[in-house]
Amino acid sequence: MTATPFTDAAATWNQRYAGQDHLFGQEPNDYLRAQAHHIAPGGRVLCVADGDGRNSVWLARQGLQVDAFDISDVGVAQARQQAADAAVVVNYSVADCDQWPWPTATYDAVAAIFVQFADPAMRERLFANMVAALKPGGLLVLQGYTPRQLEYKTGGPPILSHLYTPELIRSAFAGLQIIELRDYEAVLNEGTQHSGQSALLGLVARKP
Repeated sequence: MTATPFTDAAATWNQRYAGQDHLFGQEPNDYLRAQAHHIAPGGRVLCVADGDGRNSVWLARQGLQVDAFDISDVGVAQARQQAADAAVVVNYSVADCDQWPWPTATYDAVAAIFVQFADPAMRERLFANMVAALKPGGLLVLQGYTPRQLEYKTGGPPILSHLYTPELIRSAFAGLQIIELRDYEAVLNEGTQHSGQSALLGLVARKP
């Protein structure tokens, strides 16, 4: 299956977030929740393309210092409200993955959960920036869909080049120490957008 890549990502996501509260549910991503114990207590974390804040707010509730950004100003407004409702502080920005001013060697962890709007060229830049932003010893937690997801159609872009394989991820993060690289299937229940049997990849890796 092929599809046209996002031509105006901000408008696309603004429309989606405006149409429904908690588009991906209010709970954090299961894989992120399961792997967060690897992050140093009180550490500084970046949530990439964080949407309406379900992951950043949860991480802040664990006592972490959280920065987050997303291209959708509507989504970020909803994230700020979620943070206020949870009485936690998250430093939110509206930016796309190329506009955001990536700092170097700043974060104890970077969380990239379903950032599969990126075509291969943007993905290469994004992944390089994520690695550069980690401190030595910093942790990357990543989750995405694999090509088998095209059969399930229960979430994610129907664009083969945007999906992850273990080989692609292993090559992209060759400079990191892989703690886990998991290619698996599970039933997701993340709002209306990630719902049902899903073909998933999970990565936990540490910067030397």
